[in-house]
Amino acid sequence: MSTTGMRRAAVGLTALAVAAFGAVATSPEQADARPKPVDVTLLALNDFHGNLEPPSGSSGTIAGQAAGGVEYLATHLAELRAAAKKKNTITVAAGDLIGASPLLSAAFHDEPTIEALSMAGLDYASVGNHEFDEGAAELLRIQNGGCHPVDGCADGTPYRGAGFKYLSANAFKTATGKPLLAPYAIHKVQGVKVGFIGMTLEGTPQIVSQQGVAGLTFADEADTANRYARELRRKGVETIVVLLHEGGAQASTGGINDCVGMTGPIVDIANRMDPSIDVVVSGHTHQAYNCDINGKLVTSASSFGRLVTDIDLKIDRRSGDVVSAAANNVVVTRDVAKDPKQTALINHYKTVLGPVAGRQVGVTSQAITRSQETLFGTSLGESPLGNLIADAQLAATDDEEGAVAALMNPGGVRADLDAGPVTYEEAFTVQPFANNLVTLDLTGAQLYCVLEQQFVTNRTLYPSSTVGYVVDPNGTTGTVADPCAGTRVVRGSLTLGGTAVDTAATYRVTVNNFLAGGGDGFSALTGGTNQVTGQIDLDAFVAYLTAQSPVSAPTLDRIRTTAEVPAA
Repeated sequence: MSTTGMRRAAVGLTALAVAAFGAVATSPEQADARPKPVDVTLLALNDFHGNLEPPSGSSGTIAGQAAGGVEYLATHLAELRAAAKKKNTITVAAGDLIGASPLLSAAFHDEPTIEALSMAGLDYASVGNHEFDEGAAELLRIQNGGCHPVDGCADGTPYRGAGFKYLSANAFKTATGKPLLAPYAIHKVQGVKVGFIGMTLEGTPQIVSQQGVAGLTFADEADTANRYARELRRKGVETIVVLLHEGGAQASTGGINDCVGMTGPIVDIANRMDPSIDVVVSGHTHQAYNCDINGKLVTSASSFGRLVTDIDLKIDRRSGDVVSAAANNVVVTRDVAKDPKQTALINHYKTVLGPVAGRQVGVTSQAITRSQETLFGTSLGESPLGNLIADAQLAATDDEEGAVAALMNPGGVRADLDAGPVTYEEAFTVQPFANNLVTLDLTGAQLYCVLEQQFVTNRTLYPSSTVGYVVDPNGTTGTVADPCAGTRVVRGSLTLGGTAVDTAATYRVTVNNFLAGGGDGFSALTGGTNQVTGQIDLDAFVAYLTAQSPVSAPTLDRIRTTAEVPAA
């Protein structure tokens, strides 16, 4: 029950006691006789993405400090438990612990990450969208153990499964209507019950390959949380925590423990949640925040294990209600001792991985980042690294399949490239999904529709160097049902290889198989015909880095605005 509801209940009880007995115990001796609340500490993280080693570049810093790495994370967790009462500490996570991971974890189907987090004392985790990257059967194997059905036990040792419990309340098996995994868990601390409900975002099917979510249905987050909150209360649970892989973002002026101008799906979800829900540990957006939304404590610990959210709850021993809740996002600094067990685990997998990770595949003449330039006051423009990847994909298919353009989705670009030598492991970290390239036929009219859909989905497709077009900030945006109705892309401005696109003509375009299947909301690409599946996107990227070295950041001049190119 929320603290507001608890206070109301307490007021009613006091009035009833006065009416019945004429007095209420108020002396210090009588007050001291009341049972003290139970102190419970939640240690929370989210969006770890297999970052066993400290992330490089900007991904390895937060709040002006170098942060992250499971050796340091485990030490910080141990210190936070010691500062609290260990037996009263529960460690939780809000999804995307695996998937889009660096090579050290991904090469072993993220088993190293599950082992590391289990060893670090994780108790419960919600399922994120990336937990579905390899499908429901693989997620169940990750939970329960067993060797991979194709690659076997890649490091030569049995995989025993997760030492923590994945919770998935809103992912249902379509055939039976039953949850894929347990929807919630009840954890007892000194006689009081704490309920944890785990969920991912309802929109998971739009951002995961169709193979990954085959046979599953995803339900509304708030409705699902409320349903299971009622069930928990029927079981005598009054302290309820939701582990939700969905989030929001605050204004850029906010720090890691602020909540400035909070926006995003989490705001609406929290506002629709039942008052009995006390805490929402969120994720997905890779942001840090510490909020009170509709009387609920709502937190997020950014990403990659750079923060741990230290949540302190005081729970009434008699009623089981939350008396107070407070949180603090703590930076996982690297000035503490490394956890020796985590170091041993990392060294084991590095040895098994062998020399392939350190093989040099190219050289960059400068740092090439995935950051997007500003377009219309938002980060919807081009990206140096995104453009480079599109160029690599075109180079891999222009001769083989006659492609004249390539388009890359921003969510598939996962890390920056530093200046200097590029190893295979670094290239893998940039493109870890092992998507196949797909070359398909699109008419000029379909191409315009695909580009208009960018403004419906709020996602920019990074174009190859052969593509150029002009965007009108005053144009209209299409709808989900009819993205082609938009007029943001100036008609007649789209060129391929410097030649204006004919809406009636057909062009060969390369994308990855995720986009070809309508991923990230680009349903217009599913209308492509004569599809030919090519090599893995990482292989194309590595080949391009090798052939073009030293590689420089491409110029960001493929998407221009009417302010730069006045109408004729």
